[in-house]
Amino acid sequence: MTQWLEGQAAIRERRGLVRRPLPRTADERFIDLASNDYLGLAADPRVARAAADAAKTWGAGATSSRLVAGTIGLHLDLEQELAALAGMETALVFSSGYLANIGAITALGGPGTVIVADEHCHASMIDGFRLSRSRVESFTHNSVQDAGRLLAGRCEPRALIVVESIYSVLGDDAPLAGLLSLAEEHDAVLLIDEAHSLGVTGTGQFQGRGSVAGTLLAGHPNVIVTATLSKALGSQGGAVLGSGLLREHLVNRARSFIFDTGLAPASAAAALAAVRIIRDEGWRAETVRSNAASLAAGLAPTIGARASDGPTSSARTAGALRCIAMPSVESALAATAAARNAGVRIGCFRPPSVPDGVPRLRLTARATLKPKEIEDSCAVLRGILEELI
Repeated sequence: MTQWLEGQAAIRERRGLVRRPLPRTADERFIDLASNDYLGLAADPRVARAAADAAKTWGAGATSSRLVAGTIGLHLDLEQELAALAGMETALVFSSGYLANIGAITALGGPGTVIVADEHCHASMIDGFRLSRSRVESFTHNSVQDAGRLLAGRCEPRALIVVESIYSVLGDDAPLAGLLSLAEEHDAVLLIDEAHSLGVTGTGQFQGRGSVAGTLLAGHPNVIVTATLSKALGSQGGAVLGSGLLREHLVNRARSFIFDTGLAPASAAAALAAVRIIRDEGWRAETVRSNAASLAAGLAPTIGARASDGPTSSARTAGALRCIAMPSVESALAATAAARNAGVRIGCFRPPSVPDGVPRLRLTARATLKPKEIEDSCAVLRGILEELI
């Protein structure tokens, strides 16, 4: 085993795929274009205070599985208010968004279920597919027609269509209305991962409530939503939202819920506080999207056509993410390091994190970014990109 591990390390080094955690400090001064703290709620005093109060009241952990002694009132309050925010009937909270996807997919999968999934689905979904023992078919990214072709040829009695409302690498949004029609036509269930849209998308009174709330998808019997509490909500954990019948099924069949310790009280309380802020302060979501548009506009003169490769200038890009395709892994790493040295933290996505194998820089807008920070970061990135692309 040691020899094999050494060989694997050498391969990663040779291909430029070595990853190492870069610890942050509490007092560091970076312009943050890398984290998923879209609304700036991770450090919001109301969210932090709710977490601290819950830890004082309940202790540091839930102490056991939710089905043993790990369920507290905070879990139930969070589930109720999260469901109301997203326009779904019920919710079930998991210890992470990763586990929420795995739990939902494996509990609904099996030999009698075919999974028809967008080719750009997140790794948590892919792991769920592998564990589900279902037959899995991938359709061309965002192609309703290709998904329909796969569903038309199915032989299984049940079908699950799996997509993200906003994709984590490209930043583009899924054609949800067309996919819902497809689900109705083929008596399939449409599972939508709202990890990057909850707290960010939505219009009017549904500002920040995600891509499902306020549409025909909300509360639809053919629709299931999964979400994370660790991005726009600034906390930790995940959730599956759907019908009461679905929730009851997951409580009894989702192994990543049944056999895992419940979400820590501090995380549950922080997420609950964040849900209430999102409900009452819709301006945050609007500001995120405005800042994302400003980032794209500030970089457009330099990156040109590459701005749409993410796509960063496409009309279908509705969330906080803006992505830039890079010529090579080496150039992506060099750009990330140069930006960091200049005080700007950006994301670097490379194989195997990119489904199409194209290395990308990912910029994440936040509601708390100041105009001067956007202007300065764009100036830094323009200088770096002019040399590398």
